[in-house]
Amino acid sequence: MITVENLTKTYGQVRALDKVSFQVEEGEVLGFLGPNGAGKTTAMRIITGFMPPTKGRVTVGGLDVEKDNLAVRRRIGYLPENSPLYWDMDVQGYLQFVSEVKGVPRGDRARKVEEVMEEVAITDVQNRTVGKLSKGYKQRVGLAQALLNDPPILILDEPTVGLDPKQIIEIRELIKDMAGKRTIILSTHILPEVSMICQRVIIINKGEIVAVDTPGNLTERLQTSRQLEVIVRAPQNEMQQKLKAVAGIKDVQITHQENGLLTVVVDSEKGKDLRPGVAQTLVAAGWELYGLRAIEMSLEEIFIQLVTEE
Repeated sequence: MITVENLTKTYGQVRALDKVSFQVEEGEVLGFLGPNGAGKTTAMRIITGFMPPTKGRVTVGGLDVEKDNLAVRRRIGYLPENSPLYWDMDVQGYLQFVSEVKGVPRGDRARKVEEVMEEVAITDVQNRTVGKLSKGYKQRVGLAQALLNDPPILILDEPTVGLDPKQIIEIRELIKDMAGKRTIILSTHILPEVSMICQRVIIINKGEIVAVDTPGNLTERLQTSRQLEVIVRAPQNEMQQKLKAVAGIKDVQITHQENGLLTVVVDSEKGKDLRPGVAQTLVAAGWELYGLRAIEMSLEEIFIQLVTEE
């Protein structure tokens, strides 16, 4: 659906993007993850045709973004970080205006405006002035304008920035509901956003891609060992000795102790699931086992490790 080849963008002596290449499949939700200033917004603007690259090529559905700019824009719904809203218009009037600008047939405009307002849940504020809406509702209106011409592709640049926790959850749910119906590129520096919404992630730092994979595969690739968290009521020294005797366990550390309960982190060799052996050892010793779970490497840890290595 989208192919990016050796994309480079320079501003004077500053190189915002350096030979960036990736593909996005039809119906995929791709997370574009990186810190502020990493080059995410620059890439979004080039893909949507709002800015030319210094070098490289982008095709959308087989169309070259530079040569077929208008045709590409018709296939993309774009929500930039700062939503393109007219604050002195009411919501419905604004969306009707945008539908005309985007070339929605005259006979379909009223219906399309009603459909997108319902899809993003802003029907209840359709007669209110845009400038008087909350930040969350403004983002919804911005998302509605991106959907008006029913584009197969959505480019969302930091769609939850500046929102409160409730609004963030609401926008995430809206995006998840669109998964599979449209191809989506979601740019963000918020790590949980990617793991909650996206099927695959591109991690970018200083204009270069440092990883492209699913969050699960990145975890598997970078995690050098497996960890278990155990909560047990047991004598500390004896418990540590028994667990260290289990084949495959590399280390046993007490991380918390309260009211006789020990919270223990067990390091084991990569690729080995020692939960059955650990549980059997503790129960056989007659100790009360309150919890046992695998500790997965967080996306934040993955990001820090990749950026540090780079």
